[in-house]
Amino acid sequence: VATHWMPKIIRAFQNDYPGIQYELLLGDYSEIENWIADGRVECGFLRLPTRSDFETISLQRDELMLVLPKGHPLAAQDRIAPEALNGQPFMLLEHGGKTEVSEFLELHQVKPSVRFSTWDDYAILSTVESGLGMGILPRLILQRIPYKVEIRPFTEPFYREIGLALPGRKNVSTAVKRFVSYLHYRNSN
Repeated sequence: VATHWMPKIIRAFQNDYPGIQYELLLGDYSEIENWIADGRVECGFLRLPTRSDFETISLQRDELMLVLPKGHPLAAQDRIAPEALNGQPFMLLEHGGKTEVSEFLELHQVKPSVRFSTWDDYAILSTVESGLGMGILPRLILQRIPYKVEIRPFTEPFYREIGLALPGRKNVSTAVKRFVSYLHYRNSN
């Protein structure tokens, strides 16, 4: 979201409202939920569902993809069965609580050989490119990447739902209410 959506949204918003000041904070899902609940931020992009006391706007289903080193034998397949990950060297994307990657592995009862855990998507891509294992990342992250890796969907697609969360529209500023109307710019060029 911060890399692919926010620059487009903010550019359009700033063109129309150049005097509005904002601060962009990066955090994991639980940090963003806490910031919204504590009033530190007025809105945040999260994986849905989130806390029931938040108002949410669903924005996109984002498919999880398998990321492989160039030349990996599994790259010869168009789609990868989840069980193909069993015992394979794996770079796990997680930070703090359970992530969609962990949920995917549990759902399919898959047990790769985790060699590296991080919350940094680009660290996963770099280690995969170096041939140290494979990883699972959301499709949104995999746009315009400079890494030389193979990307494959799974035979059984798995998605995360990305949305905007607010403490409730009555509890946010006019600026945030207007910002919400600019969310469609995330898909512009």
